[in-house]
Amino acid sequence: MSATPQSPPVDGGPVRMSARARALLFVLCGSIFLEGVDISMLGVALPAIKADLGMAPGELQWVVSAYALAYGGFMLLGGRAADLLGRRKMFVFWLAVFVVFSGLGGLAGEGWMLITARAITGLAAAFMTPAGLSLITSSFAEGPLRNRALLWYAGTAAGGFSLGLVVGGLLTALGWRWVFFAPVILAVIILVMAVKLIERDEAPERVPGQKYDVFGAVTMTLGAVGLVYTVVVAPEVPVSETVLTAVISIALLVAFVIAERRSAEPLVRLGIFRSASLVRANIATVLFAGSFFGFQFIAVLYMQDLRDWTALETGVAMLVIGIDSVLAPTLTPKLVDKFGNPKVLFVGFIGALVAYALFLDIPADANYWTAMFPTMVLLGLAFTLVYGPLTIVAVEGVDDEEQGLAGGIWNTSFQFGAALGLALAASLSVAAGTAEGGLLEGFHSALMVPVIATAAAVVVVATGLFGKKPAVEPVAEPAAQPAG
Repeated sequence: MSATPQSPPVDGGPVRMSARARALLFVLCGSIFLEGVDISMLGVALPAIKADLGMAPGELQWVVSAYALAYGGFMLLGGRAADLLGRRKMFVFWLAVFVVFSGLGGLAGEGWMLITARAITGLAAAFMTPAGLSLITSSFAEGPLRNRALLWYAGTAAGGFSLGLVVGGLLTALGWRWVFFAPVILAVIILVMAVKLIERDEAPERVPGQKYDVFGAVTMTLGAVGLVYTVVVAPEVPVSETVLTAVISIALLVAFVIAERRSAEPLVRLGIFRSASLVRANIATVLFAGSFFGFQFIAVLYMQDLRDWTALETGVAMLVIGIDSVLAPTLTPKLVDKFGNPKVLFVGFIGALVAYALFLDIPADANYWTAMFPTMVLLGLAFTLVYGPLTIVAVEGVDDEEQGLAGGIWNTSFQFGAALGLALAASLSVAAGTAEGGLLEGFHSALMVPVIATAAAVVVVATGLFGKKPAVEPVAEPAAQPAG
C-alpha cells in the first residue's frame, strides 16, 4: 500500500515558524484546548445537572462514562481513519460534529438526551483528536520544529483541562447549560479557520480488489469499548459481571491480534509495537493519566463533600495546576533541547510522586496554603515536564503514513489510563470508607492509587530507554502478489 498523500511540511526545518505555520498550530491547539475544557468543565457541573434533570447517581455517572467509552473505544479506529481517509477530512468533519453535539448537550431536557449527546461528542473526539495530532506531526519537520509544535499542543491540552476547572465553576454559577454553550463560540471560529488553513489531502487510491480490514476494525473497537466499559462500571456491578465483560473484551482483542497478523491490509500494523520507546511511552501515559484522574476525583470529593467548598472554590483551589499552560510551551522546549526527553520525564514524574505523597494523609481541617497548595504547584510542574515529552516520544520515528495510528494509540492509552485510575480510586474510596466508617479514611486509601501508579511510572522512565533511538519496524513494501 502506498503512503498516504499529504501536504509538504509547513516549514522546511528552521525552528522559527512562518505566519501560516503559527496560524495552523493555533487551530490545532485550539481543538485540543476545547477537548480539555469540555472534560474538566463538565466534572464541576455534575451536581447542578443532577439537581436540574433529576438524575439518580447511577445515571449521572454515565454523563461522563458515555463520553469516555466512545472516546477511548474508538480512538484507535479514529487514528487509522485519519491515515486512510485523509487527515483534513477527518479533522474538519468530526470537529463539526463535536461542535453540534456539544451544543445539543446544553439543550437536553432529560438525562438520556444528555448522555446520548455526550456519547456522540466522545465519538467525535475519538476521530478528531488523532487527526489533529497527525496533522502536526506530518506538517512540521521532525526535530526542534516538530518538538516545539508538539509541546505547544500538549501544553494547550493540559492548560485547557486545568483552566476548565475554574471556568466550569464560573459558568455553572450562571447555569450548567452554559458549560456546553460557551465553548461552541470558540469552536465555530476554529472550525472556520481550519477549513481555510488546512491543506487538502487525498486518501490513498484504492487498488482494484483491495479489501479493508472490517473484521479487525470491529473486533478492535468492540474489545476496546468492552475494556473501558469494564473499568468504568466495575465499582457498581457484581464481580462475576466484571469478570465476564473482561473475558469477552480480551477474547475480542485476541481475535483482533490474530486477524491483524493474517491480514494483507491490517488496520493496525503490529510491527509498530517493535519500538521500545513507543511501548514505554504508552505505558507511562497510562500510569500518568490514571494517577492524575484518580487524584482529581478524590481531591474534588475531599473539598466539596468533606470541606463543603463550592464548585467555584474547588476550581480556584486547583487553578495553580494550570501553570503548565504557560510553562509547557515556553520552558519545556528549552529543557528538552538541553537535557533530552529521558531526564525531563524522570524529573517530572518524581515531582508528581512527591506531590501525591504530600496529599496522602491530609487531615480533615488541613490549611490550604500549607497542606494543599504545594501539591497543586508540583502537579502543575509535573504536567509541564511530562505531558509534552510523552507525546513526542510516542510518535518519534514513526513513518508519516502511520502518524495517525501512533497518535491514536497514545490517546487511547491516556483515556484508558484515566478511566482505570478513576475507577480504582472510586472503588477503594467507597470500600474503605464503608469498612472503616469514615469518609476521610476512604479518601486516604484511594490516594494510594496515584502514589503507586506514579512510582511505577518512575521505574519505567528510569530505564533510560526513552533516550534510545526509536526502532519502529519500517513499513515493508508490498511484495508482488500473483493474480487471483
